[in-house]
Amino acid sequence: MATEADRAHSLAGGAPKGSAGETPSGTLAQQREQKRRFQRRLVRLEPQFVPLLFSVLLPVVLLPVAAMPGGHFNGLLPVLLTFQVVQSLRALPALGPGRLAQLTLAVQRLLGFGAASGMWTLALLDHHGGHRLLRFTVLLLAGLFSLLASLKLVMLLARVPRVNARVMAGAAAGYIYLGLTGGLVAAALQVIIPGTFTLGILRGHELLVDRLTYFSFVVLAGLGLGDVLPHNPLGERFVILLSLSGTLYMALLMGLLIGRFIATQEVELEFDALADEVEDAASPIADRVARLAGRLGAERQSGRPEGSVSGPGDGDPLQ
Repeated sequence: MATEADRAHSLAGGAPKGSAGETPSGTLAQQREQKRRFQRRLVRLEPQFVPLLFSVLLPVVLLPVAAMPGGHFNGLLPVLLTFQVVQSLRALPALGPGRLAQLTLAVQRLLGFGAASGMWTLALLDHHGGHRLLRFTVLLLAGLFSLLASLKLVMLLARVPRVNARVMAGAAAGYIYLGLTGGLVAAALQVIIPGTFTLGILRGHELLVDRLTYFSFVVLAGLGLGDVLPHNPLGERFVILLSLSGTLYMALLMGLLIGRFIATQEVELEFDALADEVEDAASPIADRVARLAGRLGAERQSGRPEGSVSGPGDGDPLQ
């Protein structure tokens, strides 16, 4: 019998003494439900990956236009950066409710806002001339924003429950983010420490960030054309890190996504083969399914609960 203390504890709304308050099966069910909610959230983010790819491709294509003589396109570079920041924040929200995820999102917003506002300030000034410290700060903030966005995109893509064309577009956007990060950080180094890179034949009105973004993608592709080269130990170490990051990205993330895509295709093929077998009236599995459907119909007519265990003489319709 329960003691008076146990009854009082029960009336007070507490869990019975000796009880953990939550069963292990309930904890596992909650974890599975949280995982399903997180996966559904990732699936809802998939439509944002194509605009994200578009936003990171635009600077690569239009950087030469921003340097055209006459100053007619001075505002193009801040417009491109602002669009990229907005789209990145839409496609890459906080990955969880934890403090680290929220702190990462806050830092990402701060870097994006700082880089975009600084780029607009440079557009209003003579960005081909002085303002060395401001140029270095803006380039570094933009580079750090691109690096953080690339890391978040890698973490997100590593958890996606399925692989389709939209997810592959997100993976391509992450690779282009690496190239943009390299170009921005290299330009920041060249501004604060002139001579970090030898730029070769720099065409008239060509932006420094455009030249070094080209160099960044050359390094990522492993081409080594030799027209732009590191000129001091700092530039050499930067090239090493950039080359390693590109190799690891292609080997790890793209390998993971391609393997998951192949596995998804195999599961779909097996499901289609099973569906064809069920539809074939001559197949054994179709006969078993028909007998099971007949049993369920008989149970409904007899009033016996569906799924109840058959008696010893009933036999198993699936055998």
